[in-house]
This record gives sequence, C-alpha cells and structure tokens, in this order.
Amino acid sequence: MGDFWDRQTATRYPARGVTPRAVAELREALLALGGPSGVFLVREGTSKERADLVAECRVAEMRLTLKTSMRLVPAKHEVRTLEERWEPALEHSGQQYGRGPGKAVYSQWEYRRGADGRRSKVETFRFDTGQMRNPLQKAVLGAGWTWRGVLFRL
Repeated sequence: MGDFWDRQTATRYPARGVTPRAVAELREALLALGGPSGVFLVREGTSKERADLVAECRVAEMRLTLKTSMRLVPAKHEVRTLEERWEPALEHSGQQYGRGPGKAVYSQWEYRRGADGRRSKVETFRFDTGQMRNPLQKAVLGAGWTWRGVLFRL
C-alpha cells in the first residue's frame, strides 16, 4: 500500500548509504537555491503558512504561480512538501487552483512567416514545472533526507 501512495504523492527516498545531514545544513542548501537570478525563490515560511520554508515561482508570461511549502521533520529525516499551483482557467478569464504533484509543461505559440513566405507555428515560450521541483528534490535527496509529498496539510 505504501508504494501506491508514494507514487500518488511523488515521494522520493535518498539513495542507500547516504548519511542524513543536519537540519541546519539542509535548510542552508535549500535557501541557497533560486535567488533573484533564478527561476524561483526559496524563503522562510510564515506562521500563517505553517511551513518552515516556501519555494515560489511566478511566470508572468503564462499567468502561472507555483508554490511548494516545506516542513522539515528532523526526527524522521524527511521534508514534507505541499505543492500548489494557480493557472489560467480554460473556461473563463479567472484562475484555477490545483494541489499535489503534477508535472506540466506550459508553452506559448504564435504564427510567423518564414524566409520562404509560408506561415508556420513557432513556440515562443516554454516552462516546465520540473524547473522548480527538480533542484529542490535534488538538494533534499542529496542531503540524505526523504522528499514526502502530501495532499492536504503539512
């Protein structure tokens, strides 16, 4: 039964033999990711968010917001993560909310005329949600901790 829920929540375990690092080292490694020049920003969580760390990504071109709330559980050497996204709704001009792990690729296309005068569809922008999740997971698993996805609360 554990394998089923691990797949549903995108839980990942560190490689065998990796000694878990201290919680302070893991926190520093996660806070060092992202930054002003990066795709996303990792910051301390607020009491309202009930998270130790929060990674946020805003993609203005797609009106997309991704948020990964992380709670560090030193007793189990695991990081509990809640992934949320706000993306444009297909039916209306508003946004729809999604929760849980979900790999998605967002792209924008437009028509352009080529050198031969023919119109063709050209991709002008592309964003993959893995650009945020993969570096976070790599830092957690590299520190010997478990990346445990949750669906409802940290």
